[in-house]
Amino acid sequence: MMELSHSLTLNEEALVQLPESKRPVFVFEWLRFLDKVLIAAQKNDIKGCQKKLVEQLTQRIQECPGPPTRRLVARCLATLFSVGDTFLLFDTVNKCNDILRNKDDSPSFLPTKLAAICCIGAMYEKLGRMMGRSYEETVQILIKCLRSAESQTRIEIMITLEKVCCGMGSAISNMHKEMYKAARHCLTDRVMAVRCAASKCILEMLNHATFLHTTELESLATLCFRAFDGSNYEVRCSVSKLLGGLIAITQQQPKANQSAVAQNKGVKPVSLEEALTVLMSGFLRGGVGFLKNTGEIIKGGSGLNREVRVGVTHAYVVFIQLMGSNWLERNLNTILAHVLDLVANPKAASSHVDAVYARKCINFILRSVLGRMLGEKAQISAVKEMTLIVAKQMTSIDFNPENAKDCNQETLFGQHLLVCALQEMACLIQSLGTTASNLLTSSNLVDAVMAVLIHPCQAARLAAAWCLRCLCVAVPSQNTPVIDRCIENIESMRSSPEAISGYSAALAAVLGGVKLSPLGVPHTKGKIIFNTAEELLRSASQNSRLSLNRTQAGWLLIGAIMALGVPVVRGLLPRMLLLWRNSFPRSNKELESEKARGDAFTWQVTLEGRAGALSAMHSFLMYCSELVTDDIIRRLLTPIEAALAMLINISSVLKNYGQHLKAPAAMVRLRLYETLSLLPPQSFEGSYTHLLRLLVAEFTLSENSANTTTSQLRMACHSDDSVILGSWLQETDHRTIEEQLQPNSAAGSGALEHDACCLFRLVPQGEKIPGPLPLGVAVIDASVVLFGCVFPRVANKHRLQMLEHFAECMKAAKSCRADAVTLNVFAALLSGLKGLTDNKAGIGQDDVKKTATSLIIGVLTNSSAMLRCAAGECLGRLAQVVSDPRFTAELAQTSFDRLKLARDVASRTGHSLALGCLHRYVGSMGSSQHLNTSISILLALAQDLSSPVVQVWALHALALITESGGPMLRGYVEPSLSLALKLLLNVSQSHVDVHQCIGKVVSALITTVGPELQGNTASVCMTRSSFLCACAIMQDHQEPLVQAEATSCLQQLHLFAPRHVNLSSLVPTLCRTLASNHLLLRKAAVSCLRQLTQREAKEVCEHALTLAGENRDSDSVEESGLPGVLFSMLDTETDSRLIKDIHDTLTS
Repeated sequence: MMELSHSLTLNEEALVQLPESKRPVFVFEWLRFLDKVLIAAQKNDIKGCQKKLVEQLTQRIQECPGPPTRRLVARCLATLFSVGDTFLLFDTVNKCNDILRNKDDSPSFLPTKLAAICCIGAMYEKLGRMMGRSYEETVQILIKCLRSAESQTRIEIMITLEKVCCGMGSAISNMHKEMYKAARHCLTDRVMAVRCAASKCILEMLNHATFLHTTELESLATLCFRAFDGSNYEVRCSVSKLLGGLIAITQQQPKANQSAVAQNKGVKPVSLEEALTVLMSGFLRGGVGFLKNTGEIIKGGSGLNREVRVGVTHAYVVFIQLMGSNWLERNLNTILAHVLDLVANPKAASSHVDAVYARKCINFILRSVLGRMLGEKAQISAVKEMTLIVAKQMTSIDFNPENAKDCNQETLFGQHLLVCALQEMACLIQSLGTTASNLLTSSNLVDAVMAVLIHPCQAARLAAAWCLRCLCVAVPSQNTPVIDRCIENIESMRSSPEAISGYSAALAAVLGGVKLSPLGVPHTKGKIIFNTAEELLRSASQNSRLSLNRTQAGWLLIGAIMALGVPVVRGLLPRMLLLWRNSFPRSNKELESEKARGDAFTWQVTLEGRAGALSAMHSFLMYCSELVTDDIIRRLLTPIEAALAMLINISSVLKNYGQHLKAPAAMVRLRLYETLSLLPPQSFEGSYTHLLRLLVAEFTLSENSANTTTSQLRMACHSDDSVILGSWLQETDHRTIEEQLQPNSAAGSGALEHDACCLFRLVPQGEKIPGPLPLGVAVIDASVVLFGCVFPRVANKHRLQMLEHFAECMKAAKSCRADAVTLNVFAALLSGLKGLTDNKAGIGQDDVKKTATSLIIGVLTNSSAMLRCAAGECLGRLAQVVSDPRFTAELAQTSFDRLKLARDVASRTGHSLALGCLHRYVGSMGSSQHLNTSISILLALAQDLSSPVVQVWALHALALITESGGPMLRGYVEPSLSLALKLLLNVSQSHVDVHQCIGKVVSALITTVGPELQGNTASVCMTRSSFLCACAIMQDHQEPLVQAEATSCLQQLHLFAPRHVNLSSLVPTLCRTLASNHLLLRKAAVSCLRQLTQREAKEVCEHALTLAGENRDSDSVEESGLPGVLFSMLDTETDSRLIKDIHDTLTS
């Protein structure tokens, strides 16, 4: 039937015969066909039927089309008038204007109004000045409509004004002021999608209205800062393009456009310094001035608005990218000095966390610009320039002991500049590899970095240590000389606490990098460093001013030696065991006498020493697992049990000395948990009772007045849940700065000074620089992980006690604290349930099962999305552990009953997800009788147009069920697919997450049908064309997230029905995507290309070359073909999955 839609004019007879539900798809298919045909048509081809076509298309406007349909109608009308005659053009414009004048505000008339606005925009964009003087009337009608319009109309009007501007250029300069006034208002709209549309409209105006970047420059910049306030990720991306574009235009040479020059006679050009000052005011003030009158309290209590700062950070990058790499090379010194000075400004760092966030922003600018835009030669110049900045900063520090007391302000803020410069130098040196050896001969790089090792602030010393590690990994011949210099300096500067701390950190960092270089270091180095470390520990008690630094340094070095591996450590093991044994009290009696005599400082040193001993143990277990025999475990457990006994017994000491010992005691607990997590859980079974008390107190915050939450929950939840948690931000290039704006997440606040041991540990995958989280979060994280190891081995009685205790803690806590406690408890519970599954253990007796169930179901309707998601995940895991069909059926029935009655969003979303998770973990075979009920309920919820949130969760759950359903789901493909198409054709495109979830459902449905898609029966052809239609709608969506879903759906289709996927249009689209600014899109495109090239490598390369012919800009494809483009991506991409896919594509 759909083939009948492929005709130049709409086949109205065929349309009438179709059932009502199929007609919108038939019309959409016709419009898709028409769109392709008209572009290639000649005037003569359409002369005979143009009148009828115009009539049919304007008729579609009246029939309430959805977003994708109205865009196609608009495109077809515009193309029709540009290819054919224009005799009906003004008639059509007048019809659209009449629709806009209509005062009907009913929801049923809205789609017609939106379609009319959309058509006007498309015609102005395509036909430009052929539209004559009609623009004045049109613009006035649109602006008038704006006053009383709801959000979708406001979005559509902004898009149309942008297109009017684009098509008419400077011909409508008399209307620019009015249009700007309307767009200004929308830029701070309460609906985020309206802000995005307004920013795109003003961005287009920048090209035509000179007053925007001359007289209005500062007020437009301030307006952008206001638009960032309270924004989401999409708004920050859009508005930063506007702000970056605005600043870039002030720096670009004016084109030889005489009229523009004449207008600008009285306006003096903006210097680079002035332009950068505009951005700086936003970064430092966070636009704080305009918020004073509104009485808003900015989060974090500091005078700085983080959303504004992150937005301005995006804008810096956009500005420099627009100016291009040649400009950057010419102005490198100015840009580096300016960007690094930002972070040294006292306003950027009003607290430690703020300073860490500001440093992340600065490093993001430097990485995006220096790492992605410069060639090797320019990168080497950048490292040299930063070396000079670092050296200059160090010479300005006053090391005089009289002034060291108040560690003057400049030094305190200057440390952040040093950290940023050294981290970027480290990244550049790492990517330059052996080429970096040129730097050693032509600049005093090593000396400049080594000088920072005696800086008064720890953050700067650790950054310098990390930079030295990267240098030694890039140029392995530096390993031995750097190690020797550090050992010498520790000996010669024994009386300087900073030198001991700095040089030992550098040694530890370099030792951690040795395993990454093929040659390693001489075997005896390990022994020499061990002697140095032992000497530091031995002499710690001789001088109280140095005892803390010497203790920390000694253990840090011993931990780092472990990273050299078994050959070095084997000979040192007896000495290590002795050191460990002597670090802890041998008996309770010894412990009691310790408690009686120490003062606060002695305890601080003691606790630091014990934390250090445990961290060296952790390092030993991590790097030398071959040496860990039963006998060694037994000998390690003696000091470990002593540490546990001490932690339980020193509460009185901690009470006496209060805040002073809080951090060292937390550090001991962190190291204990980390160490135990690496030992076999059965080896310390005797200590479970005491240990569990500590762990449970840790994550239920019973001893902790702050509402600290774990960072483990997002990771503990399934990666597919990213769409309902918003954690897909992890898949963007902006992750490092966007993390700091995520709710209840310590992500983004990681910094080396939180845990110096990360200098020698393995860097987490995907990270360039280790960013250990603050101590408070790290301890809770470690307790959650260890709880997961221990829970499966605990007796039934204790499991029950703990679950009941969790329920009490959650009940007793109030408001924010209740959320924090619940979040931590659920992270631990998930960790425990995962442990049970991994150990193939049961949940225990019925009482445990009941308590766990009621605990979980209570949270399924929590107001926090994060907690509902965790509860759904726990429910699925619980059903998996119990693995009893009756129990699963009861859980499903509970959710059915709630969903049939509930009207609140929390219940409908939580119980929808619960159904999805039950299927995910038990599989549909385990709950076959419920498959029908689950799907019918979710299909109904997915149509709840009044609540996009409910739609998202219901569609997400539907995707989970479809993925796990297997062949039993075949009967539900048609109703699910027709719902997906209906939603794609009707849901507003501003609800990106709904479209994203529909994409996931479509992808799962394609897998369900599988190889059947190759068939030729009428029903299969119909299903296949519906899939292709869904993909086309998603490909045409403006949001990268949805386009990426379309790409992965087409990839699935190609897997099962390769003949039916049109490579001649798909491959050029994928090649265009390779240059996208969006990581998600690049990943999806490369993943798809990888699959296509395994079957049809030659055709793919030929299709890629057609792109070069059509687009003069993409000379890269023209010069070197698709392989060349992929090779050039390897220079700049950092995502490990993406890099692997590029390798596979090139070698396939």
